[in-house]
Amino acid sequence: MIYCAGHSIISPLGEGTQANIEAVQAGRSGLKKYTDRFADVEPFCASLFDTPQDFVPLCIRSIELALNEQIIKCENAQTIFILSTTKGDQLDLWSPAQQIAAHFHNPNPPIVVSNACTSGVCAQITAMRLLESGLYRHAVVVGCDLQSRFIVSGFQAFKALSPEPCTPFDPNRKGLNLGEAAATIIYTTEPTDSWRLVAGSIHNDANHISAPSRTGEGAFLCLKDVLNGVQPSEITRIGVHGTGTLYNDDMERIALQRAGLADVPMSVLKPHFGHTMGAAGVLETILCAEMASNSQCTMHNSQIIKMLSGFGGVNAAIRIEK
Repeated sequence: MIYCAGHSIISPLGEGTQANIEAVQAGRSGLKKYTDRFADVEPFCASLFDTPQDFVPLCIRSIELALNEQIIKCENAQTIFILSTTKGDQLDLWSPAQQIAAHFHNPNPPIVVSNACTSGVCAQITAMRLLESGLYRHAVVVGCDLQSRFIVSGFQAFKALSPEPCTPFDPNRKGLNLGEAAATIIYTTEPTDSWRLVAGSIHNDANHISAPSRTGEGAFLCLKDVLNGVQPSEITRIGVHGTGTLYNDDMERIALQRAGLADVPMSVLKPHFGHTMGAAGVLETILCAEMASNSQCTMHNSQIIKMLSGFGGVNAAIRIEK
């Protein structure tokens, strides 16, 4: 079994998992309009830190929060560091991972997972596979992305950004909002009283460089895989990708219907945080798991699915047990 031993979230809504949970429960959103954040970029709506952050220190701070009072020794060779990011530090993916691992005196070469918007879930699946193989006993999975002129103007070129706060699955949705965050999950093979990562799947539907499969094929195959051993009726909550874009939301709806999950309650978090890219899969997994445990309607042994999809036809899903 693969257990969660600690976690943290740092976002414009707060520092620490509990602060972010309370913000979501209070209905707060970090989304607002920016008119002059980046030079030569049209006004856009996003969730950004008030003060621009440095990538590596932000990741380190998130990891330190997750490690608080944990017995895991980062300098031990049985611990592996995994960085989930799509753009890294100004498009440098490897150097930040090395700096993060070196800060914690970890002797192993870190792993970088950069697979479009599925990176945060793919990084957790990577951790699960490494721990199950016996190569390591602990994995520190940190996801982070910060916005830039390059990223915002790129999404604007795709005509994918909503000029106002996003409304995923709404018939009149206008697109996505970008976001910034760092989030960390520490996984271990040693039993804890937290949630467990029990299944994971990655599929590529090879449909288009930016558009998802209209039939939700890749997402459906991921859902089918993570449902192995349980019935759709046993799933208590699904953390959907829920970007607010026309085609991605529709693809997810079709995939959920095909998998027999259309009636399962959904968690949609982009209206609070925006699309945090490489951090999204980590941040949203934490919130789905922790908020489910606080829900009066969630029973013991809850089964929760977190799914993501991204450019290039990539799809990923995990199932966790509470």
